[in-house]
Parts: sequence; structure tokens; C-alpha cells
Amino acid sequence: MTEQPVRSALPPVAPEVAATALGPLPPRLRKRVDGAVAKAAAWPVDATENGDGTVIRAVVRVDDETAVTLAAPHGAVTAADDVTCTCLLAPACLHRAAVLLRAPLAEEPPEPADAETAPPHPTTPSEPPPTPPAPEPSNAPRAPEPPHAPGTPKPPTASPDPAPPHRTLTPEPPNVTDSPEPPHGNPPPGLPQATLDRKPPHDTLAPRPPHAPLDRELSHTKPTPERPHDTLAPEPPHAPLDRELSHPTPDPEPPHSPPAPNHPPLTPTQTTSALALWAAAVDVLVVGAGGAGGGVGAVQRARLLHAAHSARLAGLHRPAAAAVRVARRLGEASTEDPAFRLADLTHKVTEVLHVLHALKTRRSADPVLTGTARRAYRPDQPLRLHGLFTEPVVTASGYAGVVTYALAPDGELRTLADVAPGGPDRVLRAARASVPGGCALSLRDLGDGGGATLTAPTVSPDGRIGAGSKVRSVRASGAAWTQTPLDNLWQRPPHTQLTRALAWLSTPVEERTSAGGDLVFLRGAVTATGLFAVLSGPTLRLLAPDERPELPYAENLRLLAARPGLCLHVVARVSPDRPGGVLALAASWTGHEGRPFRADLGLRRLDSTHLPPHTETATPPPAADPPALPTELGLLRRAVDRAVAGGRRVAAADTAGDLPRRLRAAGLTTGAQCAQCLTTAAADREHDALGRLRPADPDAYAGAWLAASLYTRAATASLLTAAWAPPSVPALMES
Repeated sequence: MTEQPVRSALPPVAPEVAATALGPLPPRLRKRVDGAVAKAAAWPVDATENGDGTVIRAVVRVDDETAVTLAAPHGAVTAADDVTCTCLLAPACLHRAAVLLRAPLAEEPPEPADAETAPPHPTTPSEPPPTPPAPEPSNAPRAPEPPHAPGTPKPPTASPDPAPPHRTLTPEPPNVTDSPEPPHGNPPPGLPQATLDRKPPHDTLAPRPPHAPLDRELSHTKPTPERPHDTLAPEPPHAPLDRELSHPTPDPEPPHSPPAPNHPPLTPTQTTSALALWAAAVDVLVVGAGGAGGGVGAVQRARLLHAAHSARLAGLHRPAAAAVRVARRLGEASTEDPAFRLADLTHKVTEVLHVLHALKTRRSADPVLTGTARRAYRPDQPLRLHGLFTEPVVTASGYAGVVTYALAPDGELRTLADVAPGGPDRVLRAARASVPGGCALSLRDLGDGGGATLTAPTVSPDGRIGAGSKVRSVRASGAAWTQTPLDNLWQRPPHTQLTRALAWLSTPVEERTSAGGDLVFLRGAVTATGLFAVLSGPTLRLLAPDERPELPYAENLRLLAARPGLCLHVVARVSPDRPGGVLALAASWTGHEGRPFRADLGLRRLDSTHLPPHTETATPPPAADPPALPTELGLLRRAVDRAVAGGRRVAAADTAGDLPRRLRAAGLTTGAQCAQCLTTAAADREHDALGRLRPADPDAYAGAWLAASLYTRAATASLLTAAWAPPSVPALMES
């Protein structure tokens, strides 16, 4: 292995290592951590890479006499002892803590590929979680007491009613109902009340009858199968989705709810860890991400990681993993990483708060909520794979590579990946990696119409194929997208594909049982305005999944949009927060001399020679507008997102004014109540008998924000499904 010094970024650090950054520091130094992290951005880094381009050692030069060294022999720092500093105070020094908190968080290490070497980790701790360091006095919210709401809650749901023929998302109640069968999957139970221990003004909320608590009204534990169009029926006018959220507060002093049947109660350690993680996550929400200009600092991010590490040791793997994902997005925001998206951070914060609230409400160790440490690879039957496409992967945490999607005989997708620490320049090297098992076929060639047969493969529950020592592979014939069996993917109605994709996206990451569930396979043509008119579907924008200049997505899509009438087969990913488009990953069309041409849009840079002459393109389809959310719902979504970015103060300003009135006028009565409750909770600063301001209630604010976030997610999914409905299906409107 050849090693060479280079100027590079810091190697990724395991979350459990970053969680220990503040441990050795005395309180007087913890107050200076945020400033030290800001200075660390300017410290030069001398890194050593191996022959694969992976950073295995980095030296951060603080000054002429002080340096921090990170050892990452396998591409990531996995132990606290691998980070050392040359100053006299080490390891209780600001230099070491600042570098640890500045480094990106490592992804979860790859699972062992062989079944016999991949036993699942126990879900109960073998040792108690570490005692958190005593924090300096601050205004951070305290850990809340477990709420005693009866029953098992669930998030609001929305029924997939179709849209009117003009394909615009109409605002309302017929498309957002209280159907007990949500079209977009099975989010974790536990919809929080908008406020946990206070009632909103009585003139905005009707009292809840004692026999119908919110938690029982919103209980949901099973995913919903797809419903054919002929089974759609209008909901009764008195039963919109808005009724589900019309009472976002519990009854006063509800009785204690027993643990869910068939599940043991949470242990004292798990309860303590869940409450500590809830407090850390709520602290993030109250302060706001802020970005480089302020918001959540390195200390709060380290506390979140420490609470996540404690929760993982206590067996709460799912909320711990969700919290680490939040911390990773916060790191991207603080460094102004171009890949950061506020909507993604909002989704991650919603997930961790939702799961923790469900744990507090149920008070039982439901495996769906606690999760598992690992989902091990298991031996599978021989697989005959037909390559579909290859997607480049570049993460802000310092990983890069490719993932190739292939169709298995059972009609499900499987993935083969080569992702490791590295930058965008590693993508093309990973694309040339061979298919596991000794086959003389690269991952890129497999995705570009190739085929392979694997014997003794190991496959994870979510469809990832491992590179076990027993697997063998041979090259086989492939298929074009228009040939059997791949052509079946494009025969499914777009509306049905979207419904399945939304259900898959709503399923917890740890519970997904298939790969590529968020993909849609669309046929259509480029319009005169550069949009993509889907056959039997809406007109959409083809969006770039990643706009890094190292990846040719944006350039390729601009080239395709400049060819009106060009007929395309497209593989795209659904992005609910961008309802007017899809993220285009691969496409095929008829090129010169009538030959089919297929391109991975993130790997191959296209030029005009790859496209047919203008004279050979068909007449473009008539122009149409892409789906759009109602303006009022869009305002509420932006208010929810901005609350994550700016914290409690921004939420109070954004949801005040006439937003509740506009939502109510548009028929979104639940959205209006969510906005009103969020405004009330964000601005709530009551005075005591002496006229002094009482401390704000962070739990009430978190509950109100979470209710609004879940509502906007459910309403968006319902209206988006309606907009994709075929024109022949009339919209169902309430009288």
C-alpha cells in the first residue's frame, strides 16, 4: 500500500467518539468550545491517504508547537485514543475537542457479509450508559416527565383521493381525511399533543370527550395496502383529517396507561436515556440549527451525541440512530455544506421526536420503537440479476462510492455497493469495482444493461447484497429497459408507484424490507418548456439529486431539457418536499440510427452526440404546469422548516399574523389549529404573582411543533398522491 501526504479534509469520526469530546474538559473550558470549533475551520490539515484515496491519518496544525493527530487506519476514527494532542493539557484541551467536533460524523460501519459472522447485537445493554459530564449552568431545557396519555398514538393520515383534471393540488378536506388507512405507510406511533401540559384558548379547540383521547384516536400499528382507484369513496363531510388534530392536548390528569401488550416495560435505564435524549433533541429545536451564523453550537451537538450514545447502550437503537442523523445534518448546516437541505433536517428532527414521544407514551420496549443494533446479512438462494442503473454516492460525512440497482427474479430490487471514506474523486474508482464473487464485470457495467448470476449470496433484510467469502458470481446476459423483465417496472401506473414510494419513505429506515422503494419508473416526453410530461401522469420537473460540480447531474438534465419532444424512460426518486418534480437518476432514449441509449445521469457526462438530431424528435406534448401545493399549506411547511433553522423565536414570528386565518379560509382547519397552537406555545411566557416571567415550557413547544410537522407531512403526501392520479379519475370533493 502506497501512502502519500496530501492536503485533505478531516477523516470521519464515529459518533460514539465525538460524544466523548466534552468529557475530559473542565466547565471553564466547555464555555469556550464553540469559539474553538469556529477557529478550527482555519487550521491547516495534513492528511495521509492510502492507495484507494482513503484518509488514514490527519494532522491538524494549531500553531507551530501544537498539533492534533487523528488516526483512522480503516478510514474512520473509531476510538477516543486515536485522537491525540501535543499540548500540555491533553486530552483535556480545547484543541482536541474542537477537532473532534469539527470532523464529520462517520456512517455506520458496514455489516459483516457472512451470516455466521453477523449475529444481531443484543437489544439490552450489557453495561450501564456512561454518566454524562456535569454541564455548566445554562438555559437548556430539562428532561421532561413522561406524559401519561392513554392509548397508543399515531400521526395524522391522509387518504389518496385524486386531484381535479387540471392537475393542481387542491387544498382540501376531501384530499386530507381521517381515513384509518394512510396511503403513505406506517410512521411510528405516538403523535404528540400540540402542548403537553397546557390548554390552548378554549375558543379555538373544542373539549375532547374523556372516552376519546388523542392517543387512542390516532393509534396505528399496521401499514396500509394500496387501494385501487375503484375503491376510493368520499369521506363523510363530518370526518376530515382535521378532526384527528382538532384536539392537540390531552385531558387533564389522564390515567396512567399500561405498557403495550406483549412487550416488556421500559427499564429504568431506558426510561432515563429516553428522557435525556428527548431533552437534548428539544434543546436543538428550541435553539434552532442556525447555520454558520449561530444556532445550535458544538456543545449542544455534543450533548445530543452523548445522549444518543447512552440511548444506544440502553438498547434504544432506533431513536439513537435518528439522533445521530440529526447531529450529522447539524454539522452540515454549521459548515455550510452545499449538500445540506433544511427540509431533510426537519424530517430527521421530526423522526427522533416522534419516536421518543411514542416511547414515553407507551412506556414499553416495543421492538418497532427501540429498533435493533444491526440487521445482519443472511444466506440467500442463487440470484439472477438484471442490472438497472448505477447511482453515485457522495456524503457530507466523508464517504463516496456507487450503488448499483438490479432486478431479482422475485421482482424486487437488490443493491450492490462500494462506498467507503473518500471524496467525489472516489466515485469513478468505485464504479470500476467488480461484482462480488469474482465476476469479470464491474458495478457500472452491471448497471448499464449487464447481468450476473450469484451463488451463495448473502443479503440483508433491506435488499443489500454482501461480499461474503462464499459468494460466487458469473457474468450473464442483461436486458434493455424495454425488454423483459425490466420493462415491467415501467408498466405500473405512476399514481400506484407514487403511493408505494410514499409508503416506503414513511417506513422507519430500520424496518424497511426492500431496496429502492422510493424509486419511480416513468415514461414520457420533454415539453417545449423543458419539463417532463409523464404518460398517464403529471408534468414534472426533472431535478438533480446532487448539484456538486463533480457530478454531472445538473449539466445532463439541462441538455435533455433543451430537446423538446424527446421521448424518455426515466428512473427517478420521489422527494415529497419538492412536489413539482422528481430526482432523475438515469434515463434512456432512442439515439442516432434508432439505437437505444442509456445513461447514468450522475456518472456519464452527456453531449449533443448522445442525442438524436433535432429533426428526429417528436412533437413536444402540450405544456402543463407541474403539481403545486396550496399556497397556505406551503406557508405552514416553510414555517415548520424555519422553526428548525431559527428556533423558538422564529416560530413565534412566522406562525403569527394571519396564517391561521388563511389556512382556515382554505379549508385546512387542522393546519390552522396547528399554526395557532405553535404560535401560542412559541410565544408563551407567563408571569408569576410577582410579575416575573416564568421559564418557557420547551416540551409544550416541541409538542406543538411536532404536531404541525406531522400534519404538513400527511397533508403533502395526500395532495401529492391526488395530483398524480390519472385524469380519468374525478376528484372527490366535499359539499
